[in-house]
Amino acid sequence: MITVTETTLPDVVVIEPRVFDDERGFFLESFNAQDFAKAGLPSHFVQDNHSRSTQGVLRGLHYQYPAWQGKLVRALVGEIFDVAVDIRRDSPHFGQWFGLILSAQNHKQLYVPPGFAHGFCVLSEVSEMAYKCTALYESSDDAAVLWSDPDIGIDWPIANPILSNKDNAAPCLAQLPDLVTRT
Repeated sequence: MITVTETTLPDVVVIEPRVFDDERGFFLESFNAQDFAKAGLPSHFVQDNHSRSTQGVLRGLHYQYPAWQGKLVRALVGEIFDVAVDIRRDSPHFGQWFGLILSAQNHKQLYVPPGFAHGFCVLSEVSEMAYKCTALYESSDDAAVLWSDPDIGIDWPIANPILSNKDNAAPCLAQLPDLVTRT
């Protein structure tokens, strides 16, 4: 059983699994296709990814176009500040963002639907995160938006992040082509 909480952005939702916790540790179902389908969420994922980063690393804001990916994100170790940005020019929420802390302790997950850029920064000494994708990675569709774009205005909780060359050189939102989601 899961609890789904809507956010300020349509279709971006916070998912909290039921956690069975005792003196031995805990158990939870991180994904159950029936529960997701009942909640109106994707229940078919085709790729799982695992990322490890050190404190101060910022990855993003990444997206894939035209083969959009939806992502179900969670922290396995440590703590991250996770962000989704609506980059669909035809959306009334274009350029708006939502962020929250995902951690190994809170067990929360964020679903980032197709049409959104995704990024995160690491708040703990180290973090490992996993995310399921609704479409396979296509290197020719791989793209990014500048993490510090003032038109988006994300309030990142770290100063002077450690960035890849790709993320440091990503274009601003205003420079993106007209990105629209397929239905």
